[in-house]
Amino acid sequence: MQEAQTTKVKNAFSERGRKIAAWFKGLPARTKEKFAFAREILNQGNGKVRASMLLMGMGQLLYRQWAKGILYLLVEIAFLAYFILRGADDLLGFFTLGTVESNAWYGIEGDNSVIMMLMGILAWIALLFYAVLYIANIKDCYAIQCAADTLKAPKSFKKELSELLDKKFYKTALALPIVGVSVFSILPIIFMILIAFTNYGGDIVPPALVDWVWLDNFGRILTLGQFAPTFFKIFGWNIIWAVLSTALNYFAGLGLALLLNKKCVKGKTFWRLFPILAYAVPGFITLIAFKYMFSYGGPINQMIVDAGGTAIGFLDIDAKWTARLIGLFANAWLNIPSSMLLATGILSNMNTDLYEAARVDGASAWKQFVKITLPYVLFATMPVLISQFIANFNNFGIFYFLRGGLYMEGYFLASDTDLLINWLYNMSIDNNYYSIGAAISIIIFIVTSVISLAVYVLSPSYKQEETYQ
Repeated sequence: MQEAQTTKVKNAFSERGRKIAAWFKGLPARTKEKFAFAREILNQGNGKVRASMLLMGMGQLLYRQWAKGILYLLVEIAFLAYFILRGADDLLGFFTLGTVESNAWYGIEGDNSVIMMLMGILAWIALLFYAVLYIANIKDCYAIQCAADTLKAPKSFKKELSELLDKKFYKTALALPIVGVSVFSILPIIFMILIAFTNYGGDIVPPALVDWVWLDNFGRILTLGQFAPTFFKIFGWNIIWAVLSTALNYFAGLGLALLLNKKCVKGKTFWRLFPILAYAVPGFITLIAFKYMFSYGGPINQMIVDAGGTAIGFLDIDAKWTARLIGLFANAWLNIPSSMLLATGILSNMNTDLYEAARVDGASAWKQFVKITLPYVLFATMPVLISQFIANFNNFGIFYFLRGGLYMEGYFLASDTDLLINWLYNMSIDNNYYSIGAAISIIIFIVTSVISLAVYVLSPSYKQEETYQ
């Protein structure tokens, strides 16, 4: 039973990847089918369907579907009232981001560009919601026409409501969460993305007017100005950090699990408990402890001084690779226990007959690890490995607690240990370069998405799933 559940979990990520690929592959066919259905409605729809195209709910009312017709009509009236009273101005403000600048001397309040952008996004969402209901209204009226043409009774409003509480209850249950996700998750994400295409930040913050600059921020980061040299330095180190830290944590955890899996090891419970206790301590406390340990007044320097040496600036301004190695070590201390627990669970489900056969064939311990253990563990844990890579790529806390707030020459508002996420924080939170920070976040998303997708598609978890069934 446990092995079946493990296999099910391992295959879930692969199944999701295949579904995503199939969705994109079938997109042209589905689009063609939608256009064909739209042409069918336009060509075969009667006058009542066309009445619903002109005014939502009119076709339903003509077919004596009173409840649905009135509801669609009320939605139409509400949307028109909103659009006339506010929506049109919000859409216009979305494009202009304000035209009247504030002037306290003359008592002019002026336009708030950020609020106008936010209200403009809400107007676009309202417009999209109306378009969805408008199309549903036409399709519903055409379905009523098709039922009437075939002498079938169309579904009553009461029956459709009962279906929403029975067969289609998933729609009813998901309606409120979808609205919540749209308002509290999707809206902030869209707002952040759009900020990357404006000049919002620095000296240009409300009450000053913000303008659209489109791709200029990305050009400033990647090609010109004071941002480009810092970006490429940090980006190169960010890639090295993500690869090294992920590999170190993963293989150290796997090695520790293999070691503790040996029959000759005594006190396995204690040796497994020790890393877990270290893992249970809150990460920021551990990082503060590491910073103190390697500081000038910390115990390590104290031992060096007591031995007759000179205190070393492990985290000093010129301690580039020393500070980076300490960051790798601190990150390993925090994450190796989770990798060890994951590998321990995977190894407990392996078929020991494979090792017996390999030993009979004369395979060494290294050959058994490379040919049997590692492929199996990689197949089972590749989704987790990818998530660890993304987490390490965006690991804000390590160098923030070890070396936060340190700005160095040759870097714009950053140091030689900062990752892109740290630089984003320095730019946007500490120095108000909001548009540049938003552009950096989009670049981080693109880089991590491309690398993760490429690694997964090339991994055994995607290409050789049948081998481990």
